[in-house]
Formats: sequence, C-alpha cells, structure tokens
Amino acid sequence: MMEDLFKAWTGWIALAVEGAAALVIAVAALEATFRALSLFVVRPPKPDSAKEAVRLRLARWLAVALGFALAADILRTAIAPGWEEIGKLAAIAALRTALNFFLQREIEQHEARRQSPDSGQVVG
Repeated sequence: MMEDLFKAWTGWIALAVEGAAALVIAVAALEATFRALSLFVVRPPKPDSAKEAVRLRLARWLAVALGFALAADILRTAIAPGWEEIGKLAAIAALRTALNFFLQREIEQHEARRQSPDSGQVVG
C-alpha cells in the first residue's frame, strides 16, 4: 500500500517536472520568436551578433528545460527500475548530456568572442 502511494506520487511529480520543462520551452520559444521578429522589423538591420544573441538565449533556456526533462526521466526510472527503463534512461541521458555539452560550448565561444580584445572589452 505505501509503495503504491509512493509510486503514484513520484509519477505525479515526474509529470509536473515534465510540465515545467514544456512550459520553459514554450516561454523561451515565444520570447525568441518575438525577439527574432523584432530584429527583422528594425531598420537599419541589426548586426549578426544580435541574431546570434537571440539564438544563444534560446539555447540557454533549452539547456534548463533539458535538465527538467532529465529529472522527470530519473523520477520515472526510480519507480520502475527494470533493465529496459534503465537502458532508456541511459540513452536519453547520454543524448541530452551531449546536446547540453554542445550548447554550453557554443555559449562559451560566443562569450569569448564578445569579450575578446578586438571588441574593446576586457577579457575576464
């Protein structure tokens, strides 16, 4: 009885965490869409760095959402720890970790370019 209650609550928590991931993605996509459209309307056109900033801001929020989605998967695996579920979690975690790694690397490269001596800013 107590185990069933625990599994039910964990399932509901996982669903809520997954909902939070979806909400973050939805809000981030709306914000990116608004910012991108505003770049198209502005005259004279903004430099490419402004467009890259929109893309990287979206990437940062997607990385946050990936963390939420992975947390939901971990919760689901905690209540159904069969080998098949563990294998699925490992595959999902590997894919999300790789995506997060490349997003973070791109963000860091953008920051390094932005703070380079060529831009007139101090490298820190």
